[in-house]
Amino acid sequence: MSLTGIFLILFLVEHLIGNLLLLKSDGGAAFNEFAHFMKHNPLIMVGEVVLFLGFIFHIIDGIMLVRSNNNARPVKYAVQNKSKVTSWTSKLMGPFGIILLIFLIIHLYDFFRYKYFAPVANMEGTDISDLAQLVYIKFTDPLYVAFYVISMLVVGFHIHHGFQSAFQTLGLNHKKYTPFIKALGFCFSVVITVGMSLIPLIIYYKHITLH
Repeated sequence: MSLTGIFLILFLVEHLIGNLLLLKSDGGAAFNEFAHFMKHNPLIMVGEVVLFLGFIFHIIDGIMLVRSNNNARPVKYAVQNKSKVTSWTSKLMGPFGIILLIFLIIHLYDFFRYKYFAPVANMEGTDISDLAQLVYIKFTDPLYVAFYVISMLVVGFHIHHGFQSAFQTLGLNHKKYTPFIKALGFCFSVVITVGMSLIPLIIYYKHITLH
């Protein structure tokens, strides 16, 4: 669970860097070039398979972990000591994980619709998929933008809790380093959440100001 979580965290860094290209004033050319490279690079293609399997494993492992924890204590305590029970953040990891699963399904469905858009020529004159056009269209829908931003808030929450927990589970927990790991996890979750949320909000703002 921890290893796949860290792997997915690294993916988010790459995803944010690529998505920031959507904000360039080039009609999506840089983003399309990036997407084309990611789609046709053999190493990246293998990485995508590993990433997908990582998502599936992380989700299944999370469900099994929740069930295991529940089965380990079928009878609730009559009196709960709040300092010893699972924190409210831990309790939300399951429901928020389901929200992220729904978002992932919708996100992947939208991604595979790129083939319905006419290709565009890049600087070398090669026809490549106009994936940017699909993204721009989706981010002109206020409901989709709201759903995307809410999902990114959930992602940030998931990272904030899971980042430090992953290191703790791997045995990298020390009173000297844990505060730094927690601070790093918080900063990382804020950067990912704000960065990923600003992209649809800026695109939508540009859309409504131009129309």
